Amino acid sequence: MNNNNSNMVWQSVVAIVNDDNEFKGVELRKQEGSFEIFWTRSNKDADVNWRGFAAECGLSVEPTALEDIYSDRMVVAGFNTEGTIFHRTTVPAVGDKEIESIIQLQAETRLPLPSEQIELAWRADQLQDGQMGVTIAVARKEQLQKFVGNVRCFEPVKILLNCEGIVKIWEVLFSGNKENAVVLSTGAHNTHVCLVEEGRLSNAVVLDIGVDDFSMTSTEEQTETTERFAQDMRSVLELFGCPDQEGLPVFVLSDGSASCVSIVSSLRLTGLNARVATPALNGLMAKSELSDEDIYQYRTPIGLALLALEAGSDELNIFENVYNPVQKVVKKHWLYSSTATIAIASIMLVLLVIVSYAVDITGPNSIEKRLEASVSDVDMNLLVKRQQLIKTVARERPDLLDILKLVNESGEKGITLTGFYFKKGQPVSISGQASSNDQLSGYEKNLQNTKGIEKVNYTANTNVKSKKITFTMTFHYKNFSRKTTKRKS
Repeated sequence: MNNNNSNMVWQSVVAIVNDDNEFKGVELRKQEGSFEIFWTRSNKDADVNWRGFAAECGLSVEPTALEDIYSDRMVVAGFNTEGTIFHRTTVPAVGDKEIESIIQLQAETRLPLPSEQIELAWRADQLQDGQMGVTIAVARKEQLQKFVGNVRCFEPVKILLNCEGIVKIWEVLFSGNKENAVVLSTGAHNTHVCLVEEGRLSNAVVLDIGVDDFSMTSTEEQTETTERFAQDMRSVLELFGCPDQEGLPVFVLSDGSASCVSIVSSLRLTGLNARVATPALNGLMAKSELSDEDIYQYRTPIGLALLALEAGSDELNIFENVYNPVQKVVKKHWLYSSTATIAIASIMLVLLVIVSYAVDITGPNSIEKRLEASVSDVDMNLLVKRQQLIKTVARERPDLLDILKLVNESGEKGITLTGFYFKKGQPVSISGQASSNDQLSGYEKNLQNTKGIEKVNYTANTNVKSKKITFTMTFHYKNFSRKTTKRKS
């Protein structure tokens, strides 16, 4: 991705995907070589869209200059590669321009459309014997633009391919390795089949068979599904150009359920070297709060988050020409620009010297004359107006550090904040997790008794599995939450 954010040091990643018609999101934090899954979210509601789910994850979906409070947190979106065509080829050792011409021709044969209607990305391997392996991804530009329109509201730093997240999660948490293999990620209604060569994705296909198809009550239906799935897998391996289908390991990502075992058995019956791959939580913190089912359920967004945190990752960026993320730059008011600050400081220094001299030597009555004589080029009325403006800004501008300090000090151990949003004329909103209702009530009471904070309210939900309580709390902060009324002229 061509953007300056690649030079930033990210300590946490929020990854959001729409996986098999279900929105899923995670926040992954990196701490001294270990990773902590800070929170997970999911939503199967058919009425929920990207914008609504991003808001549920505590992301700002409205343009605001205050987004820079999360400057150390990267947000990425996962793109489902159903409809994206992958191709593996070799090219001679030539220049980049020649390689791009060769790849463009290859792409047009795979997706026979005019060049202006397609987008492609490619990644080259190491040069061997004068030849270089290249992985190509091709998709309709219209499809990519539509996806960008869906996720633009929360401005992800990157848009990554879901299949690359699947390969990464297999490598890190499902005991994957650098050998050539096929990795299967089976959802309710589809299956991602990913070819891995030397630890990187080199080809991928999405099949329209999922776990629900293997859960048919009729034996006849199950047999038909098994045979069709095995035949589809044979066809996919031929498409991938795998000569030794029986020797190539096929890993089925699994949470240990019977359905995944059934899939592996059906592949073994056709002679494929299939095996189950279950999560190994090495390198993850807070292991007691995670289960194999949790890791499996959120495998795609976790994999994308791991990929995003990896320094120097060479992902297939098929969105490079259709999406340019907004840079996270702290916007400064003109009063805080270096030029204006130096100019105002110089004027104030002159005034300070003159006033001091006038008080010490001559007396109050001659101060005004000396001011006018010494700063004859300065509009005194303008200086007065600027000082009034500074006071107005100071009065209306929220003290961000003060808000964060108050919010942090009012909580106790066990309260974890995940989101913070405020806008002039609106209540401040925070979101987070608590261990108990008593703890949450105590937090509300502490905030209510804090000077400058009033009208504290909250809503909460309890996760059945983890027993964690997620909450959203709003409150008014000094004059900042009051709506501004326009004066009639």
